Amino acid sequence: MKRFVAATLLALAPFAAPIAAHAAPKPKVIAVPGFADFLAVDGDTVWATNRGRVEQWSLTGMKATVPLAHPCGGMAVADGALWVANCADRTVNRIDTATGKLVATIASGIANDKEGELNVVAGAGSIWVASDAKGVVSRIDPATNTVVATVTVDPGSWYMAAGEGAIWVVSAAQQSLQRIDPATNTVTARTPLGKAPGFLAAGEGSVWVQEQGDGTLARIDPKTGALLGRVKVGENLKWGDIDTGAGKVWLRTTDDQVFAVIDAQTMAIDARVGKPAGSGGLRFSPAGIWTSAHDAHTLTWWPEPGSYGK
Repeated sequence: MKRFVAATLLALAPFAAPIAAHAAPKPKVIAVPGFADFLAVDGDTVWATNRGRVEQWSLTGMKATVPLAHPCGGMAVADGALWVANCADRTVNRIDTATGKLVATIASGIANDKEGELNVVAGAGSIWVASDAKGVVSRIDPATNTVVATVTVDPGSWYMAAGEGAIWVVSAAQQSLQRIDPATNTVTARTPLGKAPGFLAAGEGSVWVQEQGDGTLARIDPKTGALLGRVKVGENLKWGDIDTGAGKVWLRTTDDQVFAVIDAQTMAIDARVGKPAGSGGLRFSPAGIWTSAHDAHTLTWWPEPGSYGK
């Protein structure tokens, strides 16, 4: 792993032997037919994309299902709504979380509608989505359900996160992290990244990016855009997911374990949790971690996130 010693000193330590599986509190596994994948926490429930629908689940079972031709990518919960991309018609869809009803369809465009690897994010009072593979991010006003601004970004940008005072966009093609200032709708910083960067999270004082091809997690200073360090997690981090909370970075992996837990201050890997379950999503809540495993047709609830650490 790489530990952050000082902003001017970066040293990549050798990849250590895998940490033994953490003795986690007993998880609750929920059978979910179909292809449950991307997740969004809504109170004590979670929304999941599935084939031809999005579903709301609690620990006692499914609470709602909303038909949608091809829901894709990470979702956002904001303004009493679930915001989800539909790769079939390249729109962003607004679903009322209280009623489970589709209330608006916004013709935004979707940058990665072929693969469905993308995020819809909420930040600065708006909803944001990468809307054109040529390099465009669209800003949606939830008061009017319309696109009110577009931002020029690097080609191939579609992974996004909101937090730490900005909107963040990763281009895998350009191997770049871009900082969008929501006050001006412009890119104000760029950071070079490693091989095949993908999903990212902004929280715990930093921006964290999966460098999927290198098997590393990169840490970036949100104020300066400087690379602060890297953690070597595995041979690769393809098809995973990431979130932050409780002083940790929660990293869903395909290989080696279900998820890894990284201390956000020391950048040490505190735990490797669960047996590999293939690809899927992950979202943090203060009460527990939700993960999906679409090939195993399950959602899993991992309680007591504070118990994962040293």
